[in-house]
Amino acid sequence: MTTTKERKQIQQEFKDRMDQDELLNCMRCGFCLPSCPTYIESGFKESHSPRGRIALMKAVVDGVIEPDEDVERTLDLCLGCRACEPVCPSGVNYGHLLEEARDIINQNKKHSLPVRVLRKTVFEGLFPHPGRMRMVTHLLGIYQRSGMQKAAHATGVMKLFPESMAVMERVLPKVPRLKDMKKRPTSLSSIGEVKKKVAFFSGCLMDTMFMETNNATTKLLQLAGCDIVIPDQQTCCGALHGHSGEKDTAKELAKRNIEAFEEAGADYIITNAGGCGAFLVDYDHLLKDDPEWKERAVQFKHKIKDISSILVELEFHKKVKLRTGAERITYQDSCHLRNVQRTFVEPRLLLQSVEGAEYTEMKQADHCCGSAGIYNIVESEMSMKILDHKMEHAVATRAVTIVTANPGCLLQMKLGIEREGLSERIRAVHIVDYLLEAVEE
Repeated sequence: MTTTKERKQIQQEFKDRMDQDELLNCMRCGFCLPSCPTYIESGFKESHSPRGRIALMKAVVDGVIEPDEDVERTLDLCLGCRACEPVCPSGVNYGHLLEEARDIINQNKKHSLPVRVLRKTVFEGLFPHPGRMRMVTHLLGIYQRSGMQKAAHATGVMKLFPESMAVMERVLPKVPRLKDMKKRPTSLSSIGEVKKKVAFFSGCLMDTMFMETNNATTKLLQLAGCDIVIPDQQTCCGALHGHSGEKDTAKELAKRNIEAFEEAGADYIITNAGGCGAFLVDYDHLLKDDPEWKERAVQFKHKIKDISSILVELEFHKKVKLRTGAERITYQDSCHLRNVQRTFVEPRLLLQSVEGAEYTEMKQADHCCGSAGIYNIVESEMSMKILDHKMEHAVATRAVTIVTANPGCLLQMKLGIEREGLSERIRAVHIVDYLLEAVEE
């Protein structure tokens, strides 16, 4: 709970820092409403819509209301999926407003001691440090391989946790061994004629928990004709920090990444995680007030390209035979890949190029699955409501494989499959893993 002093400070910073032109750009037309998951799932509550949240931000700026717990709550409940942005006729950058508002509130309220310790551990002590990320993943691997996981299931220990967390534990990927996580390449050569030199953004979770997906990504890039540089000085993209009110740390991570990739001299910087890619292309906004880094951030942004985009550009699907057994597949958009990077045609084109696979478009594939970083942990009730509707549409396609392009979405779809008791006949897979399967077939 914020004190009177804290609310006054928050209100002043809203006046000083919030982009009032952007707030005024919202015409209250309501085009965003059908695209907003929390508006729909809350029973069409106006304050849980983009339009309503912008109105609350503006009211705080104007001094009409105080930034109390109700305002903070409605901002926290937002997924940050940014589905409102492509449909907005005024082009309101809602995501930027949301991040600024959350940062102002977080930096000016006193968290409880446990929350302060947790935030410092996660945001400062873990994600910015690749070595520590590897060690935590290694500990998870010990839990999975030692028999402790089986014992936890047999004794019912997991029943002590919230249902969504208990199910999530079951669908986590089998993580690599520490020695394999340490032996990561810094460069790879094209298989065949060199068409592009690319740098690969390997990420933090992607290069530990989802290391095999990163390996599949680089293999596809090699097959497509790319020489690959993987800067070893790169770090976490900062998305988790930026979305959670830790903007200063996000800026520092952005600067480290820009510097690391400037030295690569690549044509493109390739990503395979929609959430990371979306934050990387927003570095120019993140650093817009820093004269030393602003232009460097712009140049960095223009090199970001999703793996599906580069594969289509290099006509990978025409030059490499893609074949799989007869099966029906569907695709779940990564919100940030679609709504921020505006990449949604390319994944579908690649999937439709796989011989033997029958592609079926999922109803509302562009709607959020409810993952949203750690949203499915901190806002489990709303996340599961959204996931339940997503699974209805997924099951209706009669697909046996659900393909997506972001690790959070992948885990969320696996969670939905497990919750519905469908793990024996439906699987979820990252698009690069699926494409590599098709190549190897």
